This record gives sequence, structure tokens and C-alpha cells, in this order.
Amino acid sequence: MGEFSALSTDLTAGPQAAAELRRYAEALLSHLAANGTAPPSAPGFADIPGHWLPPAVEALVAILGGDDPLEPLSKAAGRDQQHTALFLCLALAVAGHGSRVHASWLGTAFGDLSLDHPVTHGQRSLWLAAARGAYGPAGKIFVLRKLDALAVQEHADPQQWVQALVPDEPSVVVPASLTDFPEMAEIPELGRPAQAAARLARLRSRCEEITSTRQAEHNSATTLTNDAASPATAWAEDEPLAVLRSLIGLGTPPGPLASLSSHLLDDLRPGADLHLTAIALHVAGPILRGFAEELEADCRLEPPATVTVTLLGHPIELHPEGPDPTTLAAAEASIVLAGTTPRRPPWDVALLAVAGVACLAGAVLGPTLLAAAGVALLGLAGWRLWRRRKAAESDARYVAAQISELKELADGAVWALHAYAREAEGRAKQAADDSAELSRLIRRGPRAA
Repeated sequence: MGEFSALSTDLTAGPQAAAELRRYAEALLSHLAANGTAPPSAPGFADIPGHWLPPAVEALVAILGGDDPLEPLSKAAGRDQQHTALFLCLALAVAGHGSRVHASWLGTAFGDLSLDHPVTHGQRSLWLAAARGAYGPAGKIFVLRKLDALAVQEHADPQQWVQALVPDEPSVVVPASLTDFPEMAEIPELGRPAQAAARLARLRSRCEEITSTRQAEHNSATTLTNDAASPATAWAEDEPLAVLRSLIGLGTPPGPLASLSSHLLDDLRPGADLHLTAIALHVAGPILRGFAEELEADCRLEPPATVTVTLLGHPIELHPEGPDPTTLAAAEASIVLAGTTPRRPPWDVALLAVAGVACLAGAVLGPTLLAAAGVALLGLAGWRLWRRRKAAESDARYVAAQISELKELADGAVWALHAYAREAEGRAKQAADDSAELSRLIRRGPRAA
């Protein structure tokens, strides 16, 4: 029937008392959210046998007024211990008196967390209140211990957690040494260290953002109250005020629940409440430390002795001393073959020349028109021969230009590999610094934020 199904206790036996209870509870909630006090008028409702809320409200009013709440508190706890504890913990947190919450109340209200069952809205609201400091350091430590006890890291996919913390990572990272040859960054032996270094730097930057003093000071102004007077319909289901409304029967039924891992992953994503993010970062600490160690190891990978790259569509093997002569010669031969147009023997030119000579010979004994025809045929033969030679020269120039460009690119790629090797040492050192700082930031954890 839902998380707060106990509230469905039949109140029809005392409709007037139930109406008075709801009216006073609503006024109480409004005063708590506005200025942290109970309404000036004394509670005017009668007890409803079997229902936990009337004595719980009396206990809360007594606590806020500095009176002894033992009698109504015992009565409410005897009727529903968990709902009573949840009501008091959230109400005192909203009122700004979270320090008055007894540790046993917090444990009773929170109940048990499990990786196999969804987190209730009540648990999430206590989690949120504790993360924002409503119960002081003890409340935050309480939530941390609850989460630590589950050993989330033993059931987690590191990639999923890193993706939540630093989303939208580029598929290929091109280091400065390979700017002129970005396709070389797609070679796993070259791209893996650069990708690892960039990812490790982003993880460090994100953890610095979460645990920085400036962010902590900014977030310390976060409140659980409703000073802005926003309507109840605009409150998130897991906010303490919204859960309190559901507890006293004024809110709509809670929405769907989420798993513990889903909450933690959502809290890690950019834009989440940084108090919750700091808690999630603490939980993800062992996962991130292990992942950072793997990234640091990838950054220390030695550059390969030989690399095969594709230049102008031809595979060229590169060595520290230069391009491999065999693959370079094969590429040149391929360029010559592709850049030279196959041509048949110039039989057409020969026929035209023979016909022109025959016409000139016939013109000695015959009409002079044969001489003109012979000259024209010989001219046509010469023109076709000239075109054939120019085409061959054009092919030769193209092939020479392609081979020259290929050699220039191959030499440039070799120099890029040398620059990449020089970068490798600095990249490994920076990765070690990033990994050490990341571990330090994670150890600081939510207490810094």
C-alpha cells in the first residue's frame, strides 16, 4: 500500500478529531518551515486511539517548548515507533533543531538500507537532511556508516560510476605532439595513455570542485525550510518538507522509488546537490581510487618501438630512425601504379604518319591535293604524339608530388613520435600527481564539504 501506508488507519470513528488534528498539523508544519517554532495556540485536538500522530505532535510541541516529552513520546512510539521517529527527526531538522534529535531516533527512523531494495522517501529525506548538516557531524557520520556497511564498491561497475562523475568524455584525445597527425591518436598504443591522462585530470578537477572550500561555503547557506514560500506541489518528493506533508496526511502519495545505486549515481552527476555529491563521493572513493590507479598505470605505458600509420591511404611502418624502407617502397610503387594511366602503343599515330607519307609520295605523280592531305595527316599525327607525351609528363609530375608528400608526411610522423615519447615522461609524472591528489581529496571526503 506504499511507504506511508500506516497513515491509512481508519479515522472515520472520530472525524472531528481527525479534522482538528490535520488542521493543527498543517499549521505546525507551516510554522516550522517559516520560523522553526510551533503555533502560538495550544494543540486543540483530542487523542485518536491507535494513531501515532496525535501524541507525536504533542511530543514535538513539548520539545520545541522545552518541556518534558517523555509521556506523549512513549505513547506515540508504542503505536508506531518508526513513523514517530521519522516525524520527529524531519520536523526538528526543518525547524533548525536537529541537534535535539536523539541518535536512537535517527536509527529507528532510517531503518535498514539494502542494495536489493529501493530507498524509501523517508530514508532519502533523512539522508538529504543529514548531508546538509541538519543533525551536525554525527548525523552525517550516521549516514556514511549506513552506506559504508553495504560495501557498494564490491557490486559496482567502475566505468558506470566514472561516467556519472565526469560524463561526455571525448572518444579520442589528441595530445599536443600529435596535433598534425590526429589519426595517430586512434592507434591504441598511442591513444590509451593520452586518454587515461585526460580522464585522470578530469576526475581530479571534478573532485576538487566537489570538495573545494569555496563550494562548501556557498552550500552552507542551503536550508531545509521554506523561506521562499514555494508551493508544496513544487517540492521534490524526497525533500523533508514534502515527506512531512505525506506523514501527516496532507501530501499526495509518493512517486516511484529508486535503488540505492541510482541515488548515488544521480548524486555524483554534475548539477546535483553538492552536499549529496560529497556523500556519494565518499561512497565512490574506493571505486575511484582503484580506477585512478589503473589510469595511472596506463599513463606509464612506454611508447611502442614501431608504429604502422596510414599516410595518403598507404600503410607505412615507422621506426625511431625513420620510415621503414620496405613499406615506403611498396607505397611508392602503389602510387606509381595508381597515378600512371595505362596507354596502348601509339598505333593511331603510326597509321596517320604512314598515310601522310603515302599522300606526299602520291602527290609527285598525282594531284596536288594529295600533298595537302599528306601534310594534314602528318600534322595530326604530330599533335596526337604531343598530347600523349604531355599526358605522360603530367602523370609523372603527379606521381612525383605524391611520393614527395608521402616522404614528407612519413618524416613528420617520425618526428611526431619522438615528440610523443618526450611527452610520455611528463604525462606519467602529471598522472602520478593527479592520482595522489585525487586520493587526498577523496580522503577529505564530505567533512570538507
